[in-house]
Amino acid sequence: MQSRKRTHTTISEKPHGNNHKKSAQARRIIAAEAARIMATQAQSNFRIAKMKAAERLGADMRMALPSNAEVERALRAYQGFYGGQRHIRHLNAMRGTALRVMRRLECFSPRLVGPVLEGTADEHSRLTLHVFNDPPDAVVIHLLDKGIAFYHEQRKIRWHDGSYHQVPLLVFDADNIDVELMLFDGIDLRQAPLSPVDGRPQKRASLSDVECLLDQA
Repeated sequence: MQSRKRTHTTISEKPHGNNHKKSAQARRIIAAEAARIMATQAQSNFRIAKMKAAERLGADMRMALPSNAEVERALRAYQGFYGGQRHIRHLNAMRGTALRVMRRLECFSPRLVGPVLEGTADEHSRLTLHVFNDPPDAVVIHLLDKGIAFYHEQRKIRWHDGSYHQVPLLVFDADNIDVELMLFDGIDLRQAPLSPVDGRPQKRASLSDVECLLDQA
């Protein structure tokens, strides 16, 4: 009868396993601290929050930091635990404002994106809408006709093909909330840019989608 061979874990394998566990634990701790920084210090930049968290915790800066998606999950947990009903009420208020603005801009096929859609918005968050217009200045003319004061910004975003583009923004106030309109060509409605959180096509919500979100609240 052929004897069975036993598989042994070598000494060199054990430290590797321990190091992996320690690394995963460190990532979770840094993600939790980065989430706290984002929730309490009006910080919306994931990279800056992670660097601040690692520095505060004395982590080795050569180690792999948590991903943006890991930090976002930690942020959801933080807001759910510490924000409670107050966070939910504020989020629904922002979504209500989004709905009213989207109705005024319905001719530009507005889409809600970002923290207000994802559920991680706080009192420091902007309300972000993608709007689609041909010609490009149609939204500008619309706001001017409505007497809405706004100012211009630009933001670099990652396109669906991996390239980076500068996108014009129009920023104005609605219900004491900063609303930013990201201006896209009409054809860009077909394919969303990549999310800065997980690198996948960014989630977009239409007017009817936002209505459903509020109906479910």
